[in-house]
Amino acid sequence: MTTGKINVSVENIFPLIKKFLYSDHEIFLRELISNGTDATLKLKHLTSIGEAKVEYGNPMIEVKIDKEGKKLHIIDQGLGMTADEVEKYINQVAFSGAEEFLDKYKDSAKDSGIIGHFGLGFYSAFMVAEKVEIITKSYKDEPAAHWTCDGSPEFTLEPADKTTRGTEIILHIAEDSLEFLEDSKIKGLLNKYNKFMPIPIKFGTKTEKIEQKKGEEVAEEDKDKTFTEVEVDNIINNPNPAWTKQPTELSPEDYKNFYHELYPMQFEEPLFHIHLNVDYPFNLTGILYFPKLGSDLQIQKDKIQLYQNQVYVTDNVEGIVPEFLMMLKGVVDSPDIPLNVSRSGLQADAAVKKISNYITRKVADKLKSLFTENRADFEQKWNDIKIVLEYGMLSEDKFYEKAGAFVLYPTVDDKFYTLEEIKENLAANQTDKDGKLVVLYAGNKEAQHSYIETAKEKGYEVLLLDSPIISHLIQKIEGDNSNMTFIRVDSDHIDNLIKKDETTISKLSEEEQTNLKTVLEAIVPKQTYSVQLEALDSNASPFIITQPEFMRRMKEMSQSGGGGGMFGMGNMPEMYNLVVNTNSELATNILNNKDAAAQESLIKQALDLAKLSQNLLKGEALTAFVKRSFELIK
Repeated sequence: MTTGKINVSVENIFPLIKKFLYSDHEIFLRELISNGTDATLKLKHLTSIGEAKVEYGNPMIEVKIDKEGKKLHIIDQGLGMTADEVEKYINQVAFSGAEEFLDKYKDSAKDSGIIGHFGLGFYSAFMVAEKVEIITKSYKDEPAAHWTCDGSPEFTLEPADKTTRGTEIILHIAEDSLEFLEDSKIKGLLNKYNKFMPIPIKFGTKTEKIEQKKGEEVAEEDKDKTFTEVEVDNIINNPNPAWTKQPTELSPEDYKNFYHELYPMQFEEPLFHIHLNVDYPFNLTGILYFPKLGSDLQIQKDKIQLYQNQVYVTDNVEGIVPEFLMMLKGVVDSPDIPLNVSRSGLQADAAVKKISNYITRKVADKLKSLFTENRADFEQKWNDIKIVLEYGMLSEDKFYEKAGAFVLYPTVDDKFYTLEEIKENLAANQTDKDGKLVVLYAGNKEAQHSYIETAKEKGYEVLLLDSPIISHLIQKIEGDNSNMTFIRVDSDHIDNLIKKDETTISKLSEEEQTNLKTVLEAIVPKQTYSVQLEALDSNASPFIITQPEFMRRMKEMSQSGGGGGMFGMGNMPEMYNLVVNTNSELATNILNNKDAAAQESLIKQALDLAKLSQNLLKGEALTAFVKRSFELIK
């Protein structure tokens, strides 16, 4: 038997491992199973090239709980190790960076992420175990070895009587970690971290019913079957998940099935998928799914799972997947993504940026092909995906460049235009006096119904742009298209920019208009409303409330959280224009009424009706309006 001291220059390395990794101590199982998987895949390679003269067979990794003995076993059928290899890989290499580790982490109280960076993957076992044993036999014709360490730098290494190839790691679970002797806990961890490992993982057994048919003498149909219950290995993982296959190998049904395998509680089908598959200049595979998203910016993120060679790493893929795609679901797998030492975060790296750019380009190409191949279907799905695409146009310049080919702008009448189609179809009818294309849009089809109808009566096309970030997107589009402006149908700019009714003459003289404005301004609150007199069609509304386009946009952008530092200035004031139609009978009645009280009542009632149409009448003002309305109809 050999005894010795692990090659480490500090006595307190094990307490430090436990201290610094305690918040993430459950990953020990992932690390140990990953080691077993690596050993098995290496053996597969060596046998395939003829270097290992053994039968590869159908190896698996087994996880066993010995609750009574307080032990957890992880057993593989991989390469195994000789005593010399145990000495080399377990006792020396693991702590080659221990001094650097101590210098870097000794003063930190947070989980600093140690595993992997210093070869400490195996030593994560000591986060939950007071003693660890390794019983291993190499595929080479050499004796088995038995290594034992009790969490101090002292170890023992002696021959073992193991006769089968592979490695068994035995964790003697510490008193503060007995939860890892519970079946439900281990099953949960295996399902979280090892669900798609490339080697079958056995955890316990399960009962299966095997159908056996009896002889032909049994006449009745239901009596010709019997079922035998047998115990079979319980394989808890899928070693060949969809993303590891070529797209040509998979049917639409395969993609849907894999979606439900990833998200068992998600009953709604995804809208479509994007299969990522690249091997140069980096390796990346994966499948991203577009679920139905609607217009909710607060939808839950962290639904994309990051894997490294089929080993689960994290569901926080920030930095790898472009931010605008974080609302999608699916899997990304790449051995080229640099991970920090705990595999729980990502380092800033040029390769990551290339991967992010690739995913952006791939998604844009897929969207373009979907739009081109079946535009009608794409239009049907538009409201379920628009928030992602609009956010992408704002946050990713490369995506914005490609988006013109497939991003849609619906109308209130359920027609769809691309930006170029808007320019082609609206330019002839919707230009202002300076020749600029004016794109009218509504943000709420119901609330702005009267304004929409007025615009449509004049022959204008009205878009329906109702996402919470549309103001930001409009700003960007206008910045890149200087000869185009977007105006909401209830904006104060409409009659200035589009003058089909310039020949309409006011029925009131200039003096009458001056008197009317004086009366109105005496009653209409100056701090909120700017009174404007307009000679509109006599059938148009007498009082119309519009909001200054600039102020409204700034307010919307502030509420949606964008626009950078300019929105740190607190609540913006409510400012509106009250447009009074001088050709309406009401304007004439107000002007000619000599009863000041009646005049005031008419103005307040008309103003409240205009406010009501804009959903601005609330609380005490709404109560007063209802009371006044009942008085008027008595």
